[in-house]
Amino acid sequence: MTGTTVGLSLAGLALTLAIAWANFRPWWKGNRDPKALVPFGSGFLLGALSTMCTGGLLGWLSGCAPRVTNAVGDKAVHGVTGASNAAALPRQSLGTLTPDGAVLVFVVAVGVVFAWRAAGKTERKRMSGGALVGCTLCVTVGVASLLNWLPALVNDGAAQLHAALNGSGAL
Repeated sequence: MTGTTVGLSLAGLALTLAIAWANFRPWWKGNRDPKALVPFGSGFLLGALSTMCTGGLLGWLSGCAPRVTNAVGDKAVHGVTGASNAAALPRQSLGTLTPDGAVLVFVVAVGVVFAWRAAGKTERKRMSGGALVGCTLCVTVGVASLLNWLPALVNDGAAQLHAALNGSGAL
């Protein structure tokens, strides 16, 4: 990632929740079709998975997301309320990737990039918002604890796929 890891501040959390609300509100007010959540959900998944990357482009972006969100959130909170709140929330990591898990995250990233390129303007915004929300919320203790099953799912699933392909002679 970047040299030092940064947690999410309360102002950054406020901005992150505003972005999540802006994405969920139209769905809630609309017909609540689950397919309408796919753009935001795919971005969120990629953002969450990127917090497990120790380097590379995804690791770098997930390291930058809380910094940017904190800075913009602090300006927004100060601009709206006149008060500043940069109090940091405790930071936690989702976990780390195995080499097999890293390959699976790469495949997910490629799939999300292809979907983003094929998407319209509104879907692209939702995917970008989902990625930012995933990168920022998944460094908080609460959300990382709620998603503590995700690293094992990715790493174990990728290892099982690798073993199945090795056993079948496909590799």
